Formats: sequence, structure tokens, C-alpha cells
Amino acid sequence: MSVETITVADGEADMRLDRWFRVHFPEVGYTYLQKLLRSGQVRVDSKRAQANDRLSAGSEIRVPAIVRQPKKTSPGLKAPPGVSKGDRGAIEKMILFEDDHVLVLNKPFGLAVQGGTGTKKHIDGMLEGMADRFGGERPRLVHRLDRDTTGVLLVAKTREAAAKLGRTFQTRSAAKTYWALVKGVPKPPQGKVEAALVKASGPDGDRVRKAKPGEQDVAMHATTHYSVIDRVAHKAAWVSLKPVTGRQHQLRAHMHLIGHPIVGDNKYEGDVNMPAENIDKELHLHARRLVIPHPKGGKTIDVTAPLPDHMRRTWDLLGFDEEKFE
Repeated sequence: MSVETITVADGEADMRLDRWFRVHFPEVGYTYLQKLLRSGQVRVDSKRAQANDRLSAGSEIRVPAIVRQPKKTSPGLKAPPGVSKGDRGAIEKMILFEDDHVLVLNKPFGLAVQGGTGTKKHIDGMLEGMADRFGGERPRLVHRLDRDTTGVLLVAKTREAAAKLGRTFQTRSAAKTYWALVKGVPKPPQGKVEAALVKASGPDGDRVRKAKPGEQDVAMHATTHYSVIDRVAHKAAWVSLKPVTGRQHQLRAHMHLIGHPIVGDNKYEGDVNMPAENIDKELHLHARRLVIPHPKGGKTIDVTAPLPDHMRRTWDLLGFDEEKFE
């Protein structure tokens, strides 16, 4: 049989044609699908179609037999220069939420979000090399996390979604919650840190510090709300951090400023005099939850990221219950 016809199921109504192919024929990459569409080998209800066409339940999709033939080099899995199959698999494992407009990743420890001096591997580059997987457009970062911060990372799959989500962040309509382990126990147990920050270079790389008088022109206003969730005597505290602004190193610098640096933070004295033996030395800062209006309206994106392995080990060591204080 040279051609087969597949009927669109009820649950696939309004799905994009390229996404339908990713579900049914994951080995067919976006570029290859475009070739099949341009040549008329793939049709919907006997008509020529485009990759971004929305499907209707009951529609019939013409699929050439060549799609099911094994290929030595599969267009959908062949990695672009600089992006390996392993990188593509790593991104897939990070996905916490995905639809046609938005992608939410669970960023691991130690992986940079964007490139920089000496940084060859980063999420932005990995995503760029997977445009075929995400509908053909280059996925766009909506916000950033430090290399050693883990957790929720929002990515837009279209230019339109990126613009709308960017405006949402600018208007501070996105609710971000971070979990951290800090040295000592903040007093009062709930509070607000308001301290303008300026960038400062040092032997351990870029960092920020509190602005001094006369530095108003270069200072960045920054506000963070904190709340102690649990504690271990006077040695350490599990805190919830909610940044109002989104400055570089804001949470790390603010906790250091009030005398409670985040455990494992080698830029802000969180890696010395650890509160207990056997605690992993990695940064204990995790983007736990993000709640933000969907760029297409009508619903809210609400995603929670599980603790990374090193923080889960610490929570077990200190007797904290991750599920108890959601």
C-alpha cells in the first residue's frame, strides 16, 4: 500500500498538523514534514495543507507509505550542528508543561540558561537546535535562572507568545516562588527586603552588592518577600522567597544582606561554615513554582518543579517534609 488514510480522533480536534505528526510519527521532523506538504504527499481531507493548520475531529489525513519506512538517518532525530541526540533527550526530560504556545522546563543544577564567555553548552542553544521539534519557530526564553539555580524555566514557542509573556513579566503579573535553605534563621520569620543592587566584579566572577550613596544612576531597585517555612534550631531555615523584581542574583544577594546567605552559594558566603555535616555543597536555591496568565488568555499556567536531588537529600537529612508545606 503506497498511501494510508488516518482519521483524526475526537481528542485531537484543534491540534496543529505538525503536532499531530509528532505524536503519531515522531521520527518525521518538521523540515521533512514541510517537504511532504509542499509536494502534496500529505493532505488533509484530500486538500493541500500547511504545518500549522488546525485539525478537526473526523478529518482524514493522507500519509504516504514512505513515512513508515525505516530510515538510516531520521530527519526528526538527526541533531543539528552542536546539538546531540543526548541534548535533545535531556530537554525532553526537563519538560514539565507544554502546549502549542508555551514550554515549561525543570532546569537542572549546573546548566547555563544562555551562552557567555567559556559557556558552550546552554539551554538556549539546545532549544535553538530543536526548532523542528517545537513547531518550526525558534523557542525563546522568557526569563532567566542562574547556572546553579534549579527549577521552573518558562520558554515561549512563538514570537507572539514571547512578546505577551514578556509584557506580563514587566507588569509583575507573574507569581514566582523559590525555595531555599539559608544559614541561620531570619528574624522576623516573615519580612521584606528592599535594597537596590549594583553589579560588581570580583575574583570569583560577577556578583551584585548593595548600592552606595551616589550610585542611584546605576542602581537597580529590588524587592524580595521571604517567609520561614521550617527550621533546624538556630542553624538553618527552609525559606520561601517571592521576588517582586527580577534582578541578577537578587535573592542570593538579599539573603546575604540580611545575614542569612543561601547554603552552597560560593559568591555570597553560603559555602562556608555549613549548618550541618554531609550537606551537599551545591547552591540550595530552587525555582519551585510559577503562576502566570496564559499568553492566549482564558486560563492560567501553574507549574511546580520537584526538588533537585541535592536539595532532596538535604531535606531528608534535616527532616523537612517537601509535601507538608505546599
